[in-house]
Amino acid sequence: MARHHYRCPLRWADMDAFGHVNNVVFLRYLEEARIDFMFRLAPGEGSDSFTGGSVVARHEIDYKLPLVHRHEPVLVESWVTRIGAASLTIRYEVKDEATEDRPETVYVRAETVVVPYNLAEGRPRRITDEERSFLEEYLDEPAPAKSKDRAKASEGRLAA
Repeated sequence: MARHHYRCPLRWADMDAFGHVNNVVFLRYLEEARIDFMFRLAPGEGSDSFTGGSVVARHEIDYKLPLVHRHEPVLVESWVTRIGAASLTIRYEVKDEATEDRPETVYVRAETVVVPYNLAEGRPRRITDEERSFLEEYLDEPAPAKSKDRAKASEGRLAA
């Protein structure tokens, strides 16, 4: 299973009054990595894959450690955990890789549900065979997620 690596530069304006990268800015980092993954790495020259548009249906973010401004980019590693008929789930880690001098540092773990969208028709569309083939190269088992437990608990409350 492959993972997509995107080196995201930190900007001075990313910091908030508390001296660390603002929580909302992490959504921009995820967006940059997701766009790089889906559009730059889309299969084939001249392919229409992923070019018709997509919408974010859901984000979930777990903030692990504060990230402060520096000159080195942060690594956004992403992979696919689910491919449905008309949606996919991308998982991310925003981190610094381990080196001889330091262990791996994870700042954020996140997940995004993306729905391919036909902008001209104004409605969701199905994932094409070409897109599915591309996504399957990055498919991995989902990490144990709190959201699934929350979803099950919510279903139980709604049914009651």
